[in-house]
Amino acid sequence: MSEKLLLTNDLNDACDYNQYALFKVSAFNSTQGYLPGPECPKCLNKGFVMFLINQDSYAYEMLKKCECAFVRSNMETISKSGLAAIMNDCTFDSFLTPSQWQVDLKNTARLFLADTKGKWFYLGGQVGCGKTHLCAAIVGELMKTGTDAKYMMWRDEIVALKADITNSAYSDAIQKIKSVKVLYIDDFLKTQKDKPPSAAEMNVAFEIINYRYNVRDGITIISSEKSLTEIGEFDEAVSSRISQRSKGYSLFIKNDSQKNYRLQLA
Repeated sequence: MSEKLLLTNDLNDACDYNQYALFKVSAFNSTQGYLPGPECPKCLNKGFVMFLINQDSYAYEMLKKCECAFVRSNMETISKSGLAAIMNDCTFDSFLTPSQWQVDLKNTARLFLADTKGKWFYLGGQVGCGKTHLCAAIVGELMKTGTDAKYMMWRDEIVALKADITNSAYSDAIQKIKSVKVLYIDDFLKTQKDKPPSAAEMNVAFEIINYRYNVRDGITIISSEKSLTEIGEFDEAVSSRISQRSKGYSLFIKNDSQKNYRLQLA
């Protein structure tokens, strides 16, 4: 067989393969996917789009993540965080500021968003003053960047943690809390009938706080009805670590029923 005929056959093979590759790309990109989340006209809810790369007269099909993948990942992060139910309502825009103290809270929270490296945010005090709303708004803004986060309702999760403390389930559960990039602890040290937290509860609190205190790239956000001084009466090691990490972003609203927004709505 002549060199010219070999070349012709190679070109024919390349053309045939390139046509097939083009067909595969077209077929893949036109197939409807079923991923949950927003409708995407580019990937048709598959999360990937296919394209061709030309090399040595041959075209090779490749996959790349669609632009919607970031949005879907962020939605999954929100779902896993435990904040999905309140994310739509608890935003900075919906945090009303008819009084100066609310303006100050909101401004400090926004400043924190621009200064999170190695920093914590602590908001304590009056029931119904918007602590959960504002802390959730901070977490929501952080998760828009795709950052992993966890919402920990203290009173609920401490019960489960104490129940598992003697078996392997405890280690897995506590590690997820300790190591997540953004941790929001809501109603920290809240107990039934406002009794003092037990020794077991304070041990769990110290384990979480101390771990995150030593691993300095995590962001910790805490809301509580208690002041850091009150927490210090239970465990000074816990309160001093929170105080040091939240320096500049530690706020406390004194008890005042006029600042109970839920009561005003009722």
